[in-house]
Amino acid sequence: MPLKARLGVLSTLLLLLALTPLYAQSDGLMTTIVSRAAIRSGPGTDWRPLGYADAGTPINVDAQAPGGGWVRGIVPGGTVGWVVQTATNAAPEQIEALPRLWIDAPFNLPAPAGAAPAPEQPAAEQPAESAGSTESAAPAAPPPPAVNAAPAPRGFNLGGHITGYDERTINYMHQAGMTWVKKQIRHSMGQSPADVAGLINEAKSFGFHILLGVVGSNKDFINQPGYFEDYANFVAGLAAQGADAIEVWNEPNIDREWPSGSINPAQYTQLLAQAYNAIKAANPNTLVISGAPAPTGFFGGCSGTGCDDNAFVQGMAAAGAARYMDCLGIHYNEGIVGPNVTSGDPRGNSSHYTRYYQSMVNTYLRAIGNARPLCFTELGYLTPEGFPPLPGAFGWAENVTVAQQAAWLDQVVSMAARSGRVRLLIVWNVNFTDYGDDPMAGYAIIRPDGSCPACAALGS
Repeated sequence: MPLKARLGVLSTLLLLLALTPLYAQSDGLMTTIVSRAAIRSGPGTDWRPLGYADAGTPINVDAQAPGGGWVRGIVPGGTVGWVVQTATNAAPEQIEALPRLWIDAPFNLPAPAGAAPAPEQPAAEQPAESAGSTESAAPAAPPPPAVNAAPAPRGFNLGGHITGYDERTINYMHQAGMTWVKKQIRHSMGQSPADVAGLINEAKSFGFHILLGVVGSNKDFINQPGYFEDYANFVAGLAAQGADAIEVWNEPNIDREWPSGSINPAQYTQLLAQAYNAIKAANPNTLVISGAPAPTGFFGGCSGTGCDDNAFVQGMAAAGAARYMDCLGIHYNEGIVGPNVTSGDPRGNSSHYTRYYQSMVNTYLRAIGNARPLCFTELGYLTPEGFPPLPGAFGWAENVTVAQQAAWLDQVVSMAARSGRVRLLIVWNVNFTDYGDDPMAGYAIIRPDGSCPACAALGS
């Protein structure tokens, strides 16, 4: 190639390098903010702003959000947070090359040089963001959420729903790698949180964190004046006593737990908001989980008499529920195929999302706009092995074996842990013994003969 041509190529390469807005280095990917943007505590406008960066602010980026659209980085002064990706001078292909991480992944990049961003200000005093910013305002939802400066539990956690403790149960749970227990309690108006102190202390004495699922002892309490406030005060008392996580209600989309005619995701969000604020004021370390809906497609949408779970979560999201939870509650308990299977369920309506683990995960993340991770407060596989035949309403699981239960639980825990989108998985269940119209013992991983194949699989 003639010298003149070689010099032309070299000049072009130098020009391209000069125009490249983002470059790789051993300690991160450096870019700049191109329009005024909030630096938030998580990837979404529902997350609390930590400060505001003006155009020209350098940011050292290490990751993108699992659902895309947001990048995590550090700005001058040391503030680490999430910025909408379109507010940065980074090409889409460069952002796509970043790893997809959640907020609890460690951050180890140094801060770039420059002026620190403006600190967070009260909403009434915050200056408007640049008209060029593509970040939309957070959805309105009463009342304003409580400040939660403490981080939620990190990483993936595994536990089990139990009826009580005995030496065998404790040993099997430890073998399976479970560090959490779940207990469900029924709340009555005027009840003292001290009534539950024993459950919290007992769990901790055996080396477990405890999730308390709190639902009303009478669903008709929902419509009584003052009930939401009474419930919020009760769960705040549980948080103050050291509850590690609280699930605010259970399956509020069906009339088994919420009064028919009053089922409404916006009304549930009001309860969730009051509970969240009260819990965080009492103990900011307590994880708040929204009440997991019952998985169902029976209603064909959402009305006062009942809601399909995807429609209910969408309604919660529209009401601003993401602002009042650390984790979106989810149940999966009707699987008769492995968690890596996405089609071919032998029942009718085999394409329905509730049949498959991965489609449940995808449906819920889409419904909440990827704004929060998932917490499975109930995940299990039903098998009648060792028991009489299943009652008719549960006959769909008649052919599931204990070996499949063990293998599928092992697989689903591995999938959840690797996903980066599941913070807590509670196995339904560990040691229930009731086997009647509701065959709870068929879900139990400790089987009638005293063995626990699932514990061996999970612990291997």
